Amino acid sequence: MFAAGSLCAAIAALSACGALELRHLRTRPYRPQTNGKAERFIQTLLRDWAYAWPYPSSRQRARALGSWLRWYNHRRPHAALAGHPPCATCLTPLWLRQLGGG
Repeated sequence: MFAAGSLCAAIAALSACGALELRHLRTRPYRPQTNGKAERFIQTLLRDWAYAWPYPSSRQRARALGSWLRWYNHRRPHAALAGHPPCATCLTPLWLRQLGGG
C-alpha cells in the first residue's frame, strides 16, 4: 500500500508491484488512519536512524540507512510480533504462526 500521492503513479513502483505479483492499493486522501503502519514506520525511521546520531553529512546518513534497515527487519524486536523481528514472520509459515510457534 502506498500513500495516495504522486509517488504511487511512478512507473518504477508499479513495475515493482507487478514483478512481485503484488496488488497495488491506494490509501484514501487525507485519511492517515488507513496508512497507520507506513506512518509509524516513517516515525521510527526518523527517530531511530535519521536523527538518532549527529551525522557529519547527508551522505554519511544515507550510507547508514542500509545497515539500519537490516537491523530493523532482522534484529529489532517488535512488540506487535511478540518480540520477533519482521523477517521472522516472513520466514515462518502462517499456519505455524497461528499455532503460536513462530
